[in-house]
Amino acid sequence: MTKKETKYIFVVGGVISGVGKGITSSSLGLILKNRGLNVTSIKIDPYINVDAGTMNPTEHGEVFVLKDGDETDQDMGNYERFLDINLTRLNYMTTGRVYKSVIEKERNLEYKGKCVEVVPHIPLEVIGRIKEAGKNASADVVVIEVGGTVGEYQNMLFLEAARMLKLENPKNTAFVMVSFLPTPQKIGEMKTKPTQNAVRTLNASGIQPDILIARASSSLDDKRKEKISLFCNVHPSNVISAPDVDSIYDIPINFEKEKLSEKLCEILNIKTKKADDKAWKKWKDFAKHAHNGKEVVKIAMIGKYFETGDFILSDSYLSVIEALKYSSYLQNRKPVMTWLNSTDFEKNPAKLKDLKKYDGIIIPGGFGSRGVEGNLSVIKFARENKIPYFGLCYGMQMIVIEYARNILGLKDANTKEVNPNSKNLVIDVMESQKEILKRNSYGGSMRLGEYKALLREGTIAKESYASSLQGRSLKDFKKGPAFVTERHRHRYEVNPSFIGDLEAKGLVFSGRSPDGHLMEIAELPKSKHPFFLGTQFHPEFLARPLSPHPLFTSFIKACINKKK
Repeated sequence: MTKKETKYIFVVGGVISGVGKGITSSSLGLILKNRGLNVTSIKIDPYINVDAGTMNPTEHGEVFVLKDGDETDQDMGNYERFLDINLTRLNYMTTGRVYKSVIEKERNLEYKGKCVEVVPHIPLEVIGRIKEAGKNASADVVVIEVGGTVGEYQNMLFLEAARMLKLENPKNTAFVMVSFLPTPQKIGEMKTKPTQNAVRTLNASGIQPDILIARASSSLDDKRKEKISLFCNVHPSNVISAPDVDSIYDIPINFEKEKLSEKLCEILNIKTKKADDKAWKKWKDFAKHAHNGKEVVKIAMIGKYFETGDFILSDSYLSVIEALKYSSYLQNRKPVMTWLNSTDFEKNPAKLKDLKKYDGIIIPGGFGSRGVEGNLSVIKFARENKIPYFGLCYGMQMIVIEYARNILGLKDANTKEVNPNSKNLVIDVMESQKEILKRNSYGGSMRLGEYKALLREGTIAKESYASSLQGRSLKDFKKGPAFVTERHRHRYEVNPSFIGDLEAKGLVFSGRSPDGHLMEIAELPKSKHPFFLGTQFHPEFLARPLSPHPLFTSFIKACINKKK
């Protein structure tokens, strides 16, 4: 680029929700980064919620936590994984967050007595936030995903902001529309009319797409491209075919086959170097793993946030799934995940024996009392039958409760979240959280974001981090104390009153907060179990395609050894 001018790419969706805007935005960022550009990404959610923390995961998908503790949409996780960057709360906004900011500015007389109106002040606030995020990242390009589907009332103001930003400098702003082309089974022909209507709806907002990503079950033929071009006013070469693929990591590769990064650079008048072939080869080699590997590793995922009517919504645990993929690919294995509802083991304990056919078991994060007894029976079965077990956040708390009940003999051991009247609350609310709960101030009030943990010598945790290819925050594992930095999202902790008794009976707290008060990792030594470990933090949030998380990798290795 001859001059440092930040460029903006807006990604919008047409016809249906879930059309793939998030993965498209992530892929655009990746292929532009591969051309030597500094790229950052923004997600705009059209919800009144101030953040994603209070949303139901079975409706909205997982809550992804950023390093500064912001609770965000799962697409933020895709951005971080594809671009291999850490984003902040500047990169995420909701309708509620924008309105809240405008109202606060009005109360503080920051508008100097003006009549504050929905237009232009809400779109101007959006534009200000977009520019601030770009400036904070020193970005050459900012990719902005506008949530929802064009034509919805909820995202009109965000589209107005996009139109106004384009007006400032037309050469610095581009629009990409991701639209769906259905092929009705009984008709057997791919239909372009829904996309035509979606583009016209976008035109009604004063926006003309520069690029049209045509999502469909199969590749677009030339006839369909020509028809879309004619009726949507998009050059045929800028109609990009985006057929269904087995792996999302093939998508940026498919985009580059149609020279999408080159076309975007032309539209935005960006002069860049040739794509980095070395970096691109690494990505393509990684993407191949999704199609390679005859050997599989079978994982049982025990959860309670994936049933929605007659359908399974695995997005509730999206980061966990991707983290398992990365570590499995590193071992030339393909993960096969089975979703098991924790409540089923309460209704029918005989189902526990079916767990022997799996190579490993994971209990991910969660809240509330539903399925707790089922989780505890699964953990007991995994511990006694030497099945590799990995507990994440809630899954670690369940380890402590199960161990207290069945090894310490505290039959009523529980968490205050489930049974506040238990005499043995081995999991209790954090002291800093008690006043928050009294005020019913739940939103954004948990222990959130990055915190350090000190690892204990001679443990699986220490060994896992030390053997990881990238070292993960550890400057020198052999000298002095070993710290790791991980992301948290929880309100309850291991009760310090029980730590001595638990460790005396063999449970090892292999990771603690620097002051020693908070237990971050619990495990059994290898002499007792091949892999029985839980983390109070969420390691899945830091797993990346080209740098898998060491704890997930150690878990997968243990699963492979069990299979042998």
